[in-house]
Amino acid sequence: MVDRSRAASVDPASAPSPHDSKTDAKGLQEALQEQLFDNDESGHAPEAPTASESGHRWPHLRRGAKIAIGLAIIAVFGWLPLRAIWEYSSVEAVLNSRLVTLRTPIGGRVAAAQRVADQARLDAGTVVLRVVNSRGDRTRLDDLRRQKSRMENERPSLAAKLASAQAAQKDLARQATQFREGRVLQLEARIAEIQTSIEAAAARRDEASAAVERASSLAKSGNVSTVELARLTRELSVSQQTELGARKRLDAAKVELAAAQNGSFLGDSYNDRPSSVQREEEMRQRAGDLEADLARTDTEIAWLANEIIIEEVRFADLSEANITTPVAGRVWEMMTSPGEDVQAGQPLLKVLDCSGAVITANVTESVYNRLQLGDRASFEPNDGGEPISGTVVNLTGAAGAPANLAINPDALSKEPYRVTVAPRDAAAHGCTVGRTGRVVFARHETAP
Repeated sequence: MVDRSRAASVDPASAPSPHDSKTDAKGLQEALQEQLFDNDESGHAPEAPTASESGHRWPHLRRGAKIAIGLAIIAVFGWLPLRAIWEYSSVEAVLNSRLVTLRTPIGGRVAAAQRVADQARLDAGTVVLRVVNSRGDRTRLDDLRRQKSRMENERPSLAAKLASAQAAQKDLARQATQFREGRVLQLEARIAEIQTSIEAAAARRDEASAAVERASSLAKSGNVSTVELARLTRELSVSQQTELGARKRLDAAKVELAAAQNGSFLGDSYNDRPSSVQREEEMRQRAGDLEADLARTDTEIAWLANEIIIEEVRFADLSEANITTPVAGRVWEMMTSPGEDVQAGQPLLKVLDCSGAVITANVTESVYNRLQLGDRASFEPNDGGEPISGTVVNLTGAAGAPANLAINPDALSKEPYRVTVAPRDAAAHGCTVGRTGRVVFARHETAP
């Protein structure tokens, strides 16, 4: 009761009037400062404030709180435009990534290699689809196989003919060798016989010469007639000619022997090469021809085998093709389904390249003109996530944006000037495509 009476006894003129000059912002701020100083002094006073003093300070505190809240709101909403003007930032930006379009190399029917869900993560080299062409052309493959089979069937016959010719050639060579050896022995025997004849002729010549000498000495004394001396002289001449003829035959026999030892045979009733030698040479030539034919057949068989392997690979490539992912990523869009007939070159699916993440942003013309390749940039997601630092790698301007991105930059239509930023750690943010935010560019700083 006492407090209430004291509060009622306070002079109403001491309360602030609603039309007071301190109702403006400056006055409210001064009142708030005074109130804060009063609170500070009252905190050091040894006695507690009275009820009348508390009632007098409460309106000032309320006004001070309102002023503080208003100043905070003004500061926040005023700082954002100033920050946008001060910083080089984009109007809008999105975390993007490049797409890899997989096309079929052949025409045929699509079959699923494995069950792949939408947005499924795939490793590089994963077989996603298989295209089967049941109407592949195998005419050349069949022709090569027939030719190879025919050559393989002919080869045993050629090998048998070659073996027979080689055997006949060896037999004829043996006969020719025997003939040559026999001819050499024959000539050696004839030479021995001629040498014996020469020795006999020389003995008769010596005997006739002695008889002529005796007859000549007796003819002087008249004991031998002239006729007898003439006969003895004639026998001496005959023996000399006989010896000379034998020596000529010996020389001829030695010539025949040397020719026979060298493989040539001299005679009157046959040519210089006997029939066995001639047949042996003919058979050797035939064996050489057959050997060449056999080698050519083996070469053709080997070539056909290699061509068959190549044609089998080509036929396999034309009859069945595995569609594999060249990069690690996610399935972005399936453009076909199992059982569908496709043509060569037709796109089957698109894979999001998780290692090729980029940030596409639209900027104003003034910001675009101040950017350079290599400038540092930072992507600030709208969801409050950690900023992603990167480097400006492309300044497209008003030209057409790349078409191999998951999110077409043309969708960012607030400003026509486009900028591409490459994150420093693309793999860490590769598959978080679609996050929106803004890109803040550094002022006149380039990446090292």
